[in-house]
Amino acid sequence: MGRIRGTAYRMVCGINLSQIGMAMMIYANDYDDELPRAGGKTSVWANTIPDWKGLNRYEAYGITSDGTGGQATISSSLFLLVKYAKVEPKMFICLQDFKVSTFDPAKYGVRDKELTELWDFGPEPWKHCSYSYHIPYGDYALTTSSDPRLAVAADRNPWITSPAGKVKDFSLFNPDGDRNDINAGNSPSHKSDSQNVLFLDIHVSPEKSSTCGVNDDNIYTSWDGEDIQRGTPPKLGSQPANKLDSLLVNDPPIKNP
Repeated sequence: MGRIRGTAYRMVCGINLSQIGMAMMIYANDYDDELPRAGGKTSVWANTIPDWKGLNRYEAYGITSDGTGGQATISSSLFLLVKYAKVEPKMFICLQDFKVSTFDPAKYGVRDKELTELWDFGPEPWKHCSYSYHIPYGDYALTTSSDPRLAVAADRNPWITSPAGKVKDFSLFNPDGDRNDINAGNSPSHKSDSQNVLFLDIHVSPEKSSTCGVNDDNIYTSWDGEDIQRGTPPKLGSQPANKLDSLLVNDPPIKNP
């Protein structure tokens, strides 16, 4: 029964990512082929935004009147699919990602606004979004004309603290080792034996290794010189090495649970 349940959870997770991918293409069609990117032209990645209930994007992200500055979360970029592509918050939850729950603004005392009036999954967005997303801030944000082999989104990054307070030990990961060594670099969801990955060509695949990007690039790390399979674990402010370096991240909690 446990194996059957695990398989069912993986299937639901894959369906979620497939729906998210299709919504991204709808969004990109309306926004000059750009995939969802919250904030302004020069906004940076942070783990919260100034006002998730803001009256406009300037208040929400702290953008100046000329459209520059401000900060945005990874989840706030994904939340644009809730605002503009009618994706339900429950689609951003993996059933094997522990201590996350579907976003409900009423739980934060907000009962007078529609979801489309908000700008993120609440004041603690890391608790309401299971999926990592290719960093949309900086020089290597994805568009529909990027290499279709690039990973766009996947299960949670293993090197960023989760709502359950867990982060994996990077020293245990060896992409050339045995199955345990490889699993040490997989997402903690799905018992670390695989991760569902959404690619830019909009197919979703259950990948047994995180080295499933272009030329066996590790989707959860940035390149470390010529080392693209192990790479360097991300942190706030990390960037891909170049346009072929997938770097899928999620927002770390402000404080560990």
